[in-house]
Amino acid sequence: MKTRILIVDDELSMREFLSILLEREGYEVAVAGNAEEALRQIDGSLFDLIISDVQMPGLNGIELLARIKQAAPETAVLMVTAFSTAEQAVEAMKLGAYDYISKPFKNEEIKVLISKALEKQGLKRENTILRQEVAQRDGFCGIIGKSAKIRELFDMIQKVAHSQSSVLILGESGTGKELAARAIHTCSPRKSKPFVAVNCGAISESLIESELFGHKKGAFTGAVADRPGLFEQAEGGTLFLDEIGELPLLLQTKLLRVLQEREFRRVGDAKVNKTDVRVLAASNRDLNEDVKSSGFREDLYYRINVVQIIMPPLRERIEDIPLLVEHFCRKFQPEDPASVSPGALKALMNYGFPGNIRELENIVERSLILDNSLIVENNLPQQVVSGRTPSLSADVTIPDEGMFLEPLLEALEKQYLLKALEKTGGAKKKAAELLGMSFRSFRYRLAKLGMDND
Repeated sequence: MKTRILIVDDELSMREFLSILLEREGYEVAVAGNAEEALRQIDGSLFDLIISDVQMPGLNGIELLARIKQAAPETAVLMVTAFSTAEQAVEAMKLGAYDYISKPFKNEEIKVLISKALEKQGLKRENTILRQEVAQRDGFCGIIGKSAKIRELFDMIQKVAHSQSSVLILGESGTGKELAARAIHTCSPRKSKPFVAVNCGAISESLIESELFGHKKGAFTGAVADRPGLFEQAEGGTLFLDEIGELPLLLQTKLLRVLQEREFRRVGDAKVNKTDVRVLAASNRDLNEDVKSSGFREDLYYRINVVQIIMPPLRERIEDIPLLVEHFCRKFQPEDPASVSPGALKALMNYGFPGNIRELENIVERSLILDNSLIVENNLPQQVVSGRTPSLSADVTIPDEGMFLEPLLEALEKQYLLKALEKTGGAKKKAAELLGMSFRSFRYRLAKLGMDND
């Protein structure tokens, strides 16, 4: 297949000259007399290189360059002008032009420039294809890794995807529970239908019923129109209830009925709606313990826990860290991904990552802000370089006569809650954020420890 080049110039003589010159070199050439015509051609065809004049009526070459990089970022662009200025050259290069050449130019000069631009663009495309192949080989539906634990996860996802059973995904914060839910949906017969996700801890108790089931106009103050809920939005597909342990008990009862009877009512409506939705749920809490303390309905727990998937923490799959770092480098800099130094990679692999993959992503993003070409030890957070992660004290001992653990844990939890409140001046929402929990979960713990009126 011939290399395709588009020439954009308002001068007919320049279009004809470049067309003859490049066709003799074996290129397939198309021409446009202005930017608008060029954009129409770009919309319908793929070009390897675009050679554009800068000074044109209507959209000028610089404006066209910006539009090209939006519509076809992989296409190389060479700017040509008879009125060259340093400011224009700098702006063109910032916008992604390969190079900038002034008229008049020698035939050999532009041929060499075109050859180099196409060579660089070809290497970029090869690298993109290679990175895609690596991502496909080392990942699965957005989940990156090839460790034994992650491959077990892939196998489990594929096994449960084709069933209609409810799945409970457990794991620490930041381990990728929503990615696992999306992977189940993508591999399932429902993949052509909607995937709808909601964090149950991020919605206030007064609104969550309406959010899930919808409401009729006038059902409550502010309900100015009928509104479908998430069950209706996910019809035929999958509804992912993240942090399901945050659901109030009354809503747990209503959710159980939906799962059992496959029907629901909008808030303020007498009409019963049938539903065909597969429910996937997730939690970073031990729901079994919540059941024992009457914080979660036992019957709902068994209904959503037909199949259980446990997401491995990052510290148990450290061999995946190089792949994840590479993935995040590509995510934040798709055109020219940064590298990671051996020392920085070693420090990352020795770190415990209490925040799991989410913490690793934040660390990579922070490092690239400081240096967009190479991740080095000096740009990593101090706790990563020192290998210091939150852990139990080394002098923990258990007396020979035994001990009562619960009071000790309660005292420790109370200490952290008080410290967070002290740090935020009593602002509970901010204190909850400091401790990495939802506001509802924070209030529940305050009440459980008798601190809600302190």
